[in-house]
Amino acid sequence: MTRSHRGPGLAGPSVAPYPHGGLGPHANLPPGERLRVLLVEDDEGDAFLVGELLAETNSMIDLLVATSLSEARQRIAGVDCVLLDLGLPDAQGLDGLRRVLEMSSGAAVCVLTGRSDEHLGIVAVAEGAQDYLVKGQVDGVLLTRALRYAVERKRADENARRLREVELRQAESARLERGLLPQPLMTTDEVAVHTFYRPGRHAALIGGDFFDVVQTRPDRVDLIVGDVCGHGVDEAALGVELRVAWRALILAGVPDDEVLPALEQVLMSERRLQEIFATVATVRLDLAANRATVRLAGHPPPLLLSGGKVAPVPARGGLLLGVRPRRPVAFDLEFDTDDWSLLMYTDGLIEGRVGDGDDRLDVDGLTGLLQERANHAVPLSELPAWLVGRAEQINGGPLADDVAMLLVTRGGGR
Repeated sequence: MTRSHRGPGLAGPSVAPYPHGGLGPHANLPPGERLRVLLVEDDEGDAFLVGELLAETNSMIDLLVATSLSEARQRIAGVDCVLLDLGLPDAQGLDGLRRVLEMSSGAAVCVLTGRSDEHLGIVAVAEGAQDYLVKGQVDGVLLTRALRYAVERKRADENARRLREVELRQAESARLERGLLPQPLMTTDEVAVHTFYRPGRHAALIGGDFFDVVQTRPDRVDLIVGDVCGHGVDEAALGVELRVAWRALILAGVPDDEVLPALEQVLMSERRLQEIFATVATVRLDLAANRATVRLAGHPPPLLLSGGKVAPVPARGGLLLGVRPRRPVAFDLEFDTDDWSLLMYTDGLIEGRVGDGDDRLDVDGLTGLLQERANHAVPLSELPAWLVGRAEQINGGPLADDVAMLLVTRGGGR
C-alpha cells in the first residue's frame, strides 16, 4: 500500500471505498469463525487496496470502513480489531491512537504508518497498540496474519489482566481470612481447642462468621464465636473488626460485664447500615475451678459433652448486638468431671433443612447428631468436620450459610 497523494487514491478517481471487505467466496461461514475489522482510513484508494488484499487470501475477515474518528466511533461496536491510519482529518499521529484506544474497549488495534514514519509504529505499540504495519510492505497473507495475531494478543492481554484481578481479589480475601481465622492465643495444655471454618458463599474464602481464643492467665481462657448478618466482603471485614476489638478488650483486662457492651459500640459505629447486627457467644474458662461463665447475645447456646451425654448450656439467649444495647446475663457452668467438651458454633450449622419439609436441624437436631453412636469413633479434632458432613447429608446438599466452630476439650472430652 502506497500513498502518493490524497483524494482518488491508487485506483483512480472513480473508485469508492471497498464495499464488502474480505468476504471472498465464504460469506456463509459461522460468525464465530470470522473477524470483524474496522479500517479507519480517509484515502479511498488505500481502503480499496486493503479490501482487495483480504479478499485475495480468502481471509474470513469482514471489513468495515470509516473515514474519520468521529465515524469510527459510530461503527466500532462489535469489532474485533481496528486498523488505524495515523493521518486522519480529525486526528494526527498518536493522538488518534489514544482516542481509538479509549473507545475500542476490547478490540485490538493495529496502526498503519508510512515508510518515513515507521518509528511511530514502534511508539504506537508502546502506547498500547498490538502491532503496526508499514504501507507498501504488506501483502494479503501478511495483513491477514497481522490482524489475527493482533486479536489473539489482545485476548491474551485481557486474560492476563483478568487473571491478575482475580489474584488481587484472592490476596485481599486471604488477608481478611487471616483476620477472621486467627491462631488461638493459648499456651496451656490443660485444654485443647479445635477450630472449623467454612464460608457459605460459592467459591468464597471468607464470610461474616468469626471466632477467637485468648489466654490471659495460666488458669483463664476466653473464647468467642460470632456471626455478622450477611455474607459479603463488608460483613467479613466487620467480623474481623469485632474479633480484633474483642481480643483487645480481653487483653486490656476490661471487666467481664463491659466487654460485650463495648463490642456493641464498635459494631454500631462501624456498620454500613443500621440494619446490620451480630450475634455472639462468649465463654470464660476458669481452669483451676473447673467452671465456665457463658454469655449469649442472640446466639445459639454451646453444647456440653460430658459423662456420655450431650446437652445445651441453659444460658439466657440475650439480645442481638446492634439492636438495643443491653448487657447479656452471665450463666455459671460447673463441670462435674475433668472429662468434658464444649462446642461453640454459628447458626449456619443448624439452619439446614431436615428432609423435604421446612423443619430445620436446630439445636435439638445438633444435640441428636452428637448423641449418635457413630460419632464416638470420630476423633475430637475431626468432630466439627464430621458434624458438618452429617448436617449436609440431612440437608440434602451443601449448607447455605457460613459455619464457624470452636470445640474446647478437657481430659477425654466426652
